[in-house]
Amino acid sequence: MIMASQPDTLTRQHLESLRRLLPNYLVLLHNDDENSMDYVVQVLLRVVPRLTVEEATLIMLEAHLKGKAVVVVCPKETAEFYRAGLESYGLTSTIEPE
Repeated sequence: MIMASQPDTLTRQHLESLRRLLPNYLVLLHNDDENSMDYVVQVLLRVVPRLTVEEATLIMLEAHLKGKAVVVVCPKETAEFYRAGLESYGLTSTIEPE
């Protein structure tokens, strides 16, 4: 028996339902006066591999100049993983709902 397959595309309604079930969180990097700027960039690249050197540098500079910067926006579980990774290298990081 051949069964009709469902399309792989999600409708706007399905996407909105997923967003309510899995809301996004901001991973924030806070200013760090103890570690060098180069070290912060290297940690960002190691912990969040999808960042480019340029993106990591801009995040570091924003945190340095403004007190904090958004590293990435992602589901809560992933945000907690990134926060823990940043903190494991001695950086101050928090998460908050988008």
